[in-house]
Amino acid sequence: MTTQEIAEQFAALCKAGRFEEAGERFWAEDVVSIEPMAGDMAVLKGKAAVQGKGAWWYANHDIHATETEGPYVNGDQFALRFLIDVTPKASGQRMQMEEVGLYTVQAGKVVEEKFYFRGS
Repeated sequence: MTTQEIAEQFAALCKAGRFEEAGERFWAEDVVSIEPMAGDMAVLKGKAAVQGKGAWWYANHDIHATETEGPYVNGDQFALRFLIDVTPKASGQRMQMEEVGLYTVQAGKVVEEKFYFRGS
């Protein structure tokens, strides 16, 4: 599969709200996930660790709506833009997040995902 084909299929799953399925299908076993923050989840390595981050996210947030735009492809990378209406359970403060995910593809799998975000 080409990067374009992977990007289109990954994006379609995200647009359908099937984020975990997109990861399960396309992450490499040694995928690296990089978040724009400090702490234990800033850089995660391996499919199981990244799946754990997703499980933590869903356990600690009420997601009201998501929207996915893209993909935007360049060479072996693609980007997706996410709009997320979410309430962190710890604060109870509903917020709108805008995030861009940059994905690098090698040998038909996503080997790195790097996120850029802003919240309001």
